[in-house]
Formats: sequence, C-alpha cells, structure tokens
Amino acid sequence: MPPLRALAAAQRQALLRRPRPAAAALLRSYASASSAEVAARTRRLLAAKAASGLTYDELASALGVTNAYAAQLLLGQARLASETAARLREALPAASDEDLDAMRSECPMRTFDEEILKEPNVYRTYEAVTHYGEAIKSIINEQCGDGIMSAIDFYCDVGTTTGKHGEKRVVITFNGKFLPHIEQRSEDNTAKSPRD
Repeated sequence: MPPLRALAAAQRQALLRRPRPAAAALLRSYASASSAEVAARTRRLLAAKAASGLTYDELASALGVTNAYAAQLLLGQARLASETAARLREALPAASDEDLDAMRSECPMRTFDEEILKEPNVYRTYEAVTHYGEAIKSIINEQCGDGIMSAIDFYCDVGTTTGKHGEKRVVITFNGKFLPHIEQRSEDNTAKSPRD
C-alpha cells in the first residue's frame, strides 16, 4: 500500500473511515451505542486533531480540561459538555457538527477492548498499578480510612519531568475523591427489598 500522504484526499478519508481488520471482528453493538459508529467517529476526530496540529496539552488548554480528559473525549470515553463544545469546535475546525452533536447527546459506553492490554504503554501502566496496588491501597486506607478512590469524581493528567541524569520521565497523576465504605445499617436503608 502506498504511503498515506501519497494518496488523494478522498482515498485517505476512505482509509481513515475503514475499520481496522483486527478491531472489526471485536466491535460490539449495544442497544444504546454502536461500537462501529463510535470507532468511526473516533477516527474522524483523531484526523481532525491531526489536521489542527494541536497536541493533547494544547487541546486540553483550549478546552479547559486535563490532557487525559481531552484524549478521552476524542476516544469516545467521555461525554462532551455543552459549554466545552464551542471550544472544541474552535480548536478542531475539521470536526463535523454531527460528531460534536453525538458527543454531547450520547452517554458513552465506557469500556475497553481487552486487546489494548497487549499494547506496551497500556500494559506497563496496568502492570505498575497492579504491582503497586496493595501498597497504594494500604496507604489510602492509612491516610483516609476504609474506602476507595473514585474513578468518577476523578482527574487524570499525564506529564513529563527530567530525571537527575537528564532522562525524560513520565508523570501520571490520579486525583480521585475518597469514597468511604459504609456500614449498611438497616434504619438507613430507604429502599428495602420486599419480603414474601
């Protein structure tokens, strides 16, 4: 296949809209969302980002969100707020009104394809969280009590720093609200299950 830049614009667009062979077999459809439609929208949005020349940091700055959230928006993993839509339209002029409307009106099916765990960046991040998981849990419990970190009231930001030997280092910040586990006291249960 010739390089993408050597193809005519119409041919490039057709290739960008075409499902990837490995992913096509894995696409799922749900009653509320079509994975094929979300995948096609994602490809169009990533092409619009590429056409804009913006980095995720620059896009995030234009939108007023974290860089990880900006990426989640384009990847179909977050809903576009109405007040952010106008800024996204300005930042990515090649994005279609239809795609932006769908991003605002549809609640995303927040899932992932297990194949992504084979991608080295994703796998190493997963490995780091699982390797340090028990230690992280112990420190959260020591500092906050019995509970968990929310992944809903949550911010994620990815950056870099320079190590003491001049090497580039990756910094991933998870900032989630602490949610304490509760004692399930019967007098506090306002929706008791029926008993026959």
